[in-house]
Amino acid sequence: MTKFVRALFGRCACLAAGILILVPGMALAAALQDPTRPPGLESRLAAPVPERPVSLDSILYSQDRRVAIIEGEALREGQGVDGLRVIRIYENRVLVTDSGRERVLYLERLPQVRGTQ
Repeated sequence: MTKFVRALFGRCACLAAGILILVPGMALAAALQDPTRPPGLESRLAAPVPERPVSLDSILYSQDRRVAIIEGEALREGQGVDGLRVIRIYENRVLVTDSGRERVLYLERLPQVRGTQ
């Protein structure tokens, strides 16, 4: 049993020593810059473009046809305008791609109107 414990402890000690040697080296490697990268490239990387506001004006949904009025344009599934393409029209929302990114457009909720007496 003693030989087994020594062998196990020896392997664990080697593994722990290896980890202690590698971890600081990895941190140092992460801090180094690529010498082949052109200078100033970090400042030129594009920031993510925020989503532009797109208004879904209306949805016409039936068994025979599905039409979404987006930015005043009547569009069917597969049609597009101004970098926006309609993928699928549902009863209460429209799935579109906007410059390659998928978005879901919802109808704006109408304000609650109280009845008159």
